[in-house]
Amino acid sequence: MALDVDFSHPLRGFDATVGLTVPDGATVALVGPSGAGKTTVLRVVAGLLRPARGAVSLDGESWLDTYAGIDLPPERRPVGYLFQEYALFPHLDVLANVRFGARRGADVDPLLERFQIAHLRRAHIRELSGGERQRVALARALAHDPAVLLLDEPLSALDAHTKAEVRIQLHELLRDLALPTILVTHDFEDAAALADHIGVLVNGRILQTGTASELVAAPADAFVASFTGANLLEGIAGPGANGLTEIVLDAGGTAWSTEPGHGRVGLAVYPWEVSLSRDVPDDSAVNHIRATVGSVVALGNRARVRVGPVVAEVTDASLERLALTEGDAVVASFKATAARLLPL
Repeated sequence: MALDVDFSHPLRGFDATVGLTVPDGATVALVGPSGAGKTTVLRVVAGLLRPARGAVSLDGESWLDTYAGIDLPPERRPVGYLFQEYALFPHLDVLANVRFGARRGADVDPLLERFQIAHLRRAHIRELSGGERQRVALARALAHDPAVLLLDEPLSALDAHTKAEVRIQLHELLRDLALPTILVTHDFEDAAALADHIGVLVNGRILQTGTASELVAAPADAFVASFTGANLLEGIAGPGANGLTEIVLDAGGTAWSTEPGHGRVGLAVYPWEVSLSRDVPDDSAVNHIRATVGSVVALGNRARVRVGPVVAEVTDASLERLALTEGDAVVASFKATAARLLPL
């Protein structure tokens, strides 16, 4: 059952105009900054907002058609909605919260068992951890056997340690449910881990859609590149030597790219494409930025090191070999083939 969404609605400062199809069993993530219109999409699908113009249908069955005068109320739309911050009832226990989302007389015990919260059935919400609250909210969202699942920032209320564990559990759940699912988040890593396809939404419009790897490999513009984790350096591009494009950087210095460019551009290079050394390396990299180490952040068996205007991602072994600490002078290098040129 495919979910089709197409609407336009005025928001503060811009009109949200979104066209989106979620294939049967797929999860589509909408990512973008706060205020981009992501939650508006969920509200339109759920029937909580009637747009100025639009249509929503599931497998050809119309839930909304503003031209035909069709607008099913929320209670008639088979939607499971996980709200941001979960919106649980603090005066009710776990069992009552889950039952609230169920049809009258429905047995919710299988859901409690599935989400490993049966032992918490009489616990009140204030007694639960962040991960437990999320499982209760998911159980409530699924309690009335929805045909579509909507997730609003499902991991934002979790601390970093809990988030990593729950992200894995949520990915497995979405795979097993195989429902058309729309997930909205401001975190590209969450989207990449949970969704089959990702749409980058800015000012009410989807700039680009694709898999996580497609967005990283070929960002459509500077915003998409930056949002997917690239370093973005602005400058003026023009013809250079040996068929390369020369970019005079606003931050100072010059860089080169194998991609064509002219005039004002953004140069995008991902952290894992940047290498670090104490001196200019004798290799094929032609771009070198000399600066001091601004910060070193450990990420498992890797580390992210800020050097001047760029961030490099290196292994722990490289970090130990270079013996890098804040304030050290180093050279950040990357190849011309790694320097993507994008319109600003």
